[in-house]
Amino acid sequence: MKRLFDLILSLVGIIVLSPLLIYIAVRIKFDSKGNVFYRQLRVGKHGREFYLYKFRTMHPGSDTMNLLTYGLTDNRITGFGAFIRKYKLDELPQLFNVLLGEMSIVGPRPEVKKYVDMYNEEQRQILNVKPGITDLASIRYIDESTLLAEQPEPERYYIEHVMPEKIRLNNTFITSPSLVNYFYIIGLTIKKLATR
Repeated sequence: MKRLFDLILSLVGIIVLSPLLIYIAVRIKFDSKGNVFYRQLRVGKHGREFYLYKFRTMHPGSDTMNLLTYGLTDNRITGFGAFIRKYKLDELPQLFNVLLGEMSIVGPRPEVKKYVDMYNEEQRQILNVKPGITDLASIRYIDESTLLAEQPEPERYYIEHVMPEKIRLNNTFITSPSLVNYFYIIGLTIKKLATR
């Protein structure tokens, strides 16, 4: 049933938001050199890797410097990129990941292999469910990059504090992947973005 709602919502989202998707794509193209889309290998359900799609918000090659970003003033982020990051519009291409069955609308955000390899046995339970566009951790850490920018050792702080807490928060959905929780998290996400 969840897959059916994923299909319906992703397809409707792509159709309804198509003017916005086109506008963002054009702005990115005029804003800086490089591709409109950015793809990155992430770890999905049962440890299978897949390419996650986003609108490009950074200058080409920026991810070779660091996998994490620190605040919206990170000099790797483009002018328009900072705007669409603030409102999470850069995540919209993941509707295609949902349509392809690689992701769900709701589920733990997929990590890169570097950080998944650090999971302990208990934390690896998060890989038993399909990753998603939004989850409780995304709502709680909506300003994650700003939080990291404030730390003297951002990556260490992420690994030791943020990552374990995100996994803990997602246990709610992992243990109770009901449609009630599915729509509850979608509602919370919309409310959180609307207040920005």
